[in-house]
Amino acid sequence: MFTTKPESGEKITKLGGDDAKTPFTARPTTYASKSPGPNASKMVPSIIGEDLTIRGNVISKGEIQVDGEIEGDIRCGSLLLGDKSKVTGSVAAEDVVVRGHLVGSITGLRITLQGQSHVEGDIFHQSLAIEQGAYFEGKSRRSDNPLAEIKAPGANGATNSASHSASSQSVAPPIAAE
Repeated sequence: MFTTKPESGEKITKLGGDDAKTPFTARPTTYASKSPGPNASKMVPSIIGEDLTIRGNVISKGEIQVDGEIEGDIRCGSLLLGDKSKVTGSVAAEDVVVRGHLVGSITGLRITLQGQSHVEGDIFHQSLAIEQGAYFEGKSRRSDNPLAEIKAPGANGATNSASHSASSQSVAPPIAAE
């Protein structure tokens, strides 16, 4: 319907091929390319738009781009929190790029806090990059495999409600009002 059969001798251009030099192929490799599934290379990011608010946990095997608001935990392969994003809850992904506002812990292999980001919470990482101008309030802890600690069966706090911003790995005494 949208394609035509090439005439003999006509050059065929393949998108995403080894010799293609388009901005789309310059995209960094994400966890989707490491997935053993047959549709791994066809995964496209799930986008949560600016006008969308989710109250509850979000789980995906692929890539998620958040431009809206989430009150809950996010678990995915790769996560991009856009400029206008607001997340209240913990985040776990192999690759995490934060441009927006996050109150909660981040667990990931490669984490980047870009200049306009605002993060209040602990970061558990293998690799961490913080750009100039980024706001980060919390502690950062390096680990060879931070995601293994989350995936461990019987991990405490796996069902934390969205209103809790502390992760199960950080143990802080409750603040008592006197």
